[in-house]
Amino acid sequence: MRAGTSIRARLLLGAALVLLAFLTGAGLAVQRANAESVRAAYFGRLQSTIYLLLAAAELDAGGALVMPPGFAEPRLSLPGSGLYAGIYNVSWGKQWQSASTLGQQPPFQRSLQAGQWRNETVEGISGSFLSVSYAVTWKASAREAPLVLTVLEDRAAFDREVGAFTRTLWLWLGGAAVLLLLAQLWLLRWGLAPLRQVASEIRRIEEGGQSRIEGRYPTEISGLTDNLNTLIQQERVRQTRQRDALSFLAHSLKTPLAVLRSALAEPAQLPATVAQQVNRMDDIVQHQLGRAIAGGAARFAPPLPLAPIVERIRDALAKVYAEKALDFSIECPLELAWRIDEGDLFEMLGNLLDNAAKWAQSRVLVRVWRETRRLCIRIEDDGPGFSDTESVLRLHVRGDERVPGHGVGLAVVSDLVASHQGELKLSRGSMGGGRVEIKLPAP
Repeated sequence: MRAGTSIRARLLLGAALVLLAFLTGAGLAVQRANAESVRAAYFGRLQSTIYLLLAAAELDAGGALVMPPGFAEPRLSLPGSGLYAGIYNVSWGKQWQSASTLGQQPPFQRSLQAGQWRNETVEGISGSFLSVSYAVTWKASAREAPLVLTVLEDRAAFDREVGAFTRTLWLWLGGAAVLLLLAQLWLLRWGLAPLRQVASEIRRIEEGGQSRIEGRYPTEISGLTDNLNTLIQQERVRQTRQRDALSFLAHSLKTPLAVLRSALAEPAQLPATVAQQVNRMDDIVQHQLGRAIAGGAARFAPPLPLAPIVERIRDALAKVYAEKALDFSIECPLELAWRIDEGDLFEMLGNLLDNAAKWAQSRVLVRVWRETRRLCIRIEDDGPGFSDTESVLRLHVRGDERVPGHGVGLAVVSDLVASHQGELKLSRGSMGGGRVEIKLPAP
């Protein structure tokens, strides 16, 4: 399987993209706000110049516009200063222009409704201008004249000011982006250090340098390390169980094979001896295979509803022991579920219920319930009960040689319960027969 992109690379790329998008958006917003602010300031100054022209304007006896030779704004008197003023007398069709327009052809406004202001950017022969225009009907004594006043300023100064701010803004934002990315890289390295430590410990486990994950980790990954330790422990227990089962199997089969070998010298007894020893070897193999494949603690198994399992086993045994007409009483909540391997549960309940049905006279009671963090199972019958609650859990030991069986069932159940770190108890029940109690801790 190909390795995917590292988590650090993904987080760093994601952080870089988000940071880039944020800083770009913020930079564009600030840049636009600054441009609007500077433009408003320029228009404000031009509007003040309009008021200056209005204060200086006069009408002569014929209604012609008369303007003074100089103004408080010196740039209006300086040719090519970049600030230009013009007043258009609509009645006379004449245009007054400030001395600064000498050699220039500014695009003055000539048509505008009285009382209307117009702030705009206009294009002329000599370049681009910021323009403020105002129309007024000027009255002096009995004379009046409709005037359109326009003040223009070369846009070059505006562009330089906005450009200088823009360069400074993006320089600082770029520097901030680099610093933030470096900080993010350091934070990612620091934040992902526990994952690198886990990977290092797993490598040491693979190399045989340690047996489990031993470090202390943050809450977010402590569950992962705990589950990994559980998996490692279960795998080692399973390997040990399989190794022990094979060793025991090899040792246990020596005796039946020796008996069969010696029986070759007695042809008359050979069929009976072979049948007996084959059955014995079959029991040994079943028992050891059951021990080898026992699931053990099932933390990762899905919750298994218990009532349907018990009912299926009961229905099967009711057919097997139909001649006894047994009364199976089951007390198991329908909503009760437990994390356990289905095969282990069938093996345990199947053997116990089969044993109870084999010995029962007429009734078998099954009760399954949950007690705090433990699963409790109790199976009783009205048979003769256990004569020896210790030896009956060993392989090939039966409670009564007259009852068919090979003495494997309870031994398998004992091994399964032990693999789940549970408790198995045999005693005499309230109905006078045997009682088997199992308590399994939560995985």
